[in-house]
Amino acid sequence: MAETWSGEFYCVKCKEKREATGEIKVNEKGTKMAKAVCPVCGTNLNRILGKA
Repeated sequence: MAETWSGEFYCVKCKEKREATGEIKVNEKGTKMAKAVCPVCGTNLNRILGKA
């Protein structure tokens, strides 16, 4: 089971902060990022969490 993160993401399309739950992934630079989908418009959301 993948690690998840729940909290506020900023939606660029809505220009508002949204509460969502997303999977944590590590990018090629070694930074942890949470990826989710906006519950209002369906746009992909990203939140940088810091070093892995």
